[in-house]
Amino acid sequence: MRNTRVLLTALGGPEVLKVIEDDVRDPGANEVRVQILACGVAFADVLMRRGMYPDVPPLPYSPGYDIVGIVESCGTNVQEWNAGDIVTALSHSGGYSRYIVLPESELVQVPAGLDPAEAVSLVLNYTTAYQLIHRIAKLHQGESVLIHGAAGGVGTAALQLGSLAGLKMFGTASKPKHDLVAALGGIPIDYRTEDFVERAAGVNAVFDAVGGRNWLRSYRALGKGGWFVGYGMSAAIEGGHRHRMLAAASFAWLGLVGLLPGKSARWYSITTEKKKHPEWLRDDLSRLLAMLHAKSISPVVAERLPLRDAARAHELLENSSVSGKIVLMCQE
Repeated sequence: MRNTRVLLTALGGPEVLKVIEDDVRDPGANEVRVQILACGVAFADVLMRRGMYPDVPPLPYSPGYDIVGIVESCGTNVQEWNAGDIVTALSHSGGYSRYIVLPESELVQVPAGLDPAEAVSLVLNYTTAYQLIHRIAKLHQGESVLIHGAAGGVGTAALQLGSLAGLKMFGTASKPKHDLVAALGGIPIDYRTEDFVERAAGVNAVFDAVGGRNWLRSYRALGKGGWFVGYGMSAAIEGGHRHRMLAAASFAWLGLVGLLPGKSARWYSITTEKKKHPEWLRDDLSRLLAMLHAKSISPVVAERLPLRDAARAHELLENSSVSGKIVLMCQE
């Protein structure tokens, strides 16, 4: 069977993503071959392309952190899945493709009738946001949170889930995106012209995917007993070598302040939490899919692009040109 894939052929800009055609392998005894309908484009994919992300396959390989698709064929020992089942997975890589082969244990059932682009938005972005709120910071109704990048994929997810949890939410974003932040229940802060430390002073938690000096400022915004959670390093991309050095220093700082009394600080990675708590991903994602089916959440899908436009998707994401989630429609 022939397959179309987007390969990361070298480290660099979006131009290193190349479309190829090759054969897709048959599934092993405990594996399932999935025809991918939708694949999310994540900032982690950008970091992989820049050589700034751990635990990736050797070049060349296909990026693609999260997928939704149809079971096409099953290995001889597979019991849980049948051809035609709609499934999703946190693939980590390999998603920029028409087909993918995964261990059957990696798959989660998708309720019938869901939009694949909306469903795939839950896998990385909404699960991350859910775990930040409910499993890491453990926020409760009436508590407050500062969300950086509030108009992005994780940011819009955190605003929706935080609103359902009854949180008071501050969200940093550029001025043109403030209407979206407000519509999702957040108090917008223009990170270019306003001091978010002053505006959000005393919050119970901060979720920061920026890194660098932003982490220290975010920590200062916390009230007593607050939680700082760093989960990304966009500053390392935006600022070049100097900011990459700051990003490295940020991790050292994070380890130190995490030992100080009065406030808590830690790094969050969905893949690390998946290894430590494998049941979390399946339970949380299944809960979110049920919420999507019940229409209690509505993912912001910024763009639906054909698989061959993966480089364009990276340009949009890296330049912060869109709000919400960019999705590759892999059968178009």
